[in-house]
Amino acid sequence: MSWQLRLSDCLASAQLGSATMRPGKQTAAAVSGVVGKVTVTLENRATETSIGPSDDVVEVVSRLIRFDTSNTGQPETTKGEAECAQWIAGQLAEVDYQTEYIESGAPGRGNVFARLAGADSSRGALLIHGHLDVVPAEAADWSVHPFSGAIEDGYVWGRGAVDMKDMVGMMIVIARHFRRAGIDPPRDLVFAFVADEEHGGKYGSQWLVDNRPDLFEGVTEAIGEVGGFSLTVPRHDGGERRLYLIETAEKGINWMRLTARGRAGHGSMVHDQNAVTAVAEAVARLGRHQFPLVRSDTVTQFLAAVSEETGLTFDIDSPDLDGTIDKIGPMARMLKAVLRDTANPTMLKAGYKANVVPATAEAVVDCRILPGRKAAFEAEIDALIGPDVTREWIRELPSYETSFDGDLVDAMNAAVLAVDPDGRTVPYMLSGGTDAKAFARLGIRCFGFSPLRLPPDLDFSSLFHGVDERVPIDALRFGTDVLAHFLTHC
Repeated sequence: MSWQLRLSDCLASAQLGSATMRPGKQTAAAVSGVVGKVTVTLENRATETSIGPSDDVVEVVSRLIRFDTSNTGQPETTKGEAECAQWIAGQLAEVDYQTEYIESGAPGRGNVFARLAGADSSRGALLIHGHLDVVPAEAADWSVHPFSGAIEDGYVWGRGAVDMKDMVGMMIVIARHFRRAGIDPPRDLVFAFVADEEHGGKYGSQWLVDNRPDLFEGVTEAIGEVGGFSLTVPRHDGGERRLYLIETAEKGINWMRLTARGRAGHGSMVHDQNAVTAVAEAVARLGRHQFPLVRSDTVTQFLAAVSEETGLTFDIDSPDLDGTIDKIGPMARMLKAVLRDTANPTMLKAGYKANVVPATAEAVVDCRILPGRKAAFEAEIDALIGPDVTREWIRELPSYETSFDGDLVDAMNAAVLAVDPDGRTVPYMLSGGTDAKAFARLGIRCFGFSPLRLPPDLDFSSLFHGVDERVPIDALRFGTDVLAHFLTHC
């Protein structure tokens, strides 16, 4: 059933689930552009019999991708966030939102906030957040230009298509639709479009939490990226089941610098205090080390749901555990990463000339730590690197975990089932991190819920930061319908 049919049914009455309806109004503004051969036009065509937001989302996501918001990790070379944020502010202002544009700690690091009052403002507000920056892309590696927003072969293509301009597009069209159609959600909604997620949020969510906590006044819960997407698994009875993975946990992100100090000298001499050798040996031990298996509450619930559907048994003590996990398909790699801590060496730095033994050598290690494991992890690391190498954390973003229960989880489940009655929602842990790490510092309960119904054979996780990143058009429309339902019942 299309959103248009559901919406028109709801407009016939004064209630939409928990949301109330007010008379809509018509505006005439339009934004147009061209993406290759595809004309992108966004109009305020709304009346009380408006088309739904899923009709506009493809065009909006395409337009967002055309903003090159590449985050290099260096403020002087990161670009596009301010322009994109100001465009979003304009889209919301067209339908009478009061928006606030904020630059977070450095020029050009643009963020936009808008609040929609709900039917019961005494309830805690819900934060819906999305980041505008993307990782860089090399155009020569792609089959389409990464910032074209091309609409081809049933997909919207480009950097950010799944990380996360798909969700940002859904947020925009739903926010506009609610205002035009006169929909009051059951509680206050805070729409946040933020900078710098791809480099840890120093000039985005972390700065906003530290310097502008007033923007989050009254917020008790939040939804954001990397959750609500489908994973199709084979059922033990021969059928298939779509599981919709709701993110309830994230591993900690801890970047570590290792430093070895030795005695500098000529490369022709014998050296028993070679800093390069010391750091290389430490890196090799870390790279080969397999941390112990740990089943968190979230992962335990996820595996139980998969077992119930598929008949597979995930025995943590089985030597063939990895083989069993592989049977669930493209998500297997991510699942393996949330069963144990990881420490992957990523950078080495030493020396300045081939015939000079340097006095120091350094390595950087990307550590991802399970909830509750920080102290045990550090003890293992210290034993592995040995006494001749020192370590320091150069970035620390803590792990996060919440329970899979409560009214908000019930509303997510109901929204998914309203559009896909054969689906099932399950909790899962993300091996990476999101802006939820920052918002959780304010006591906000965070979830990943940016719904997409994906083709069963699509390797979704490989699209994040990958070449030819793209999002299925049908998945975008599905996600918009689910998210709109959710926000009227949250």
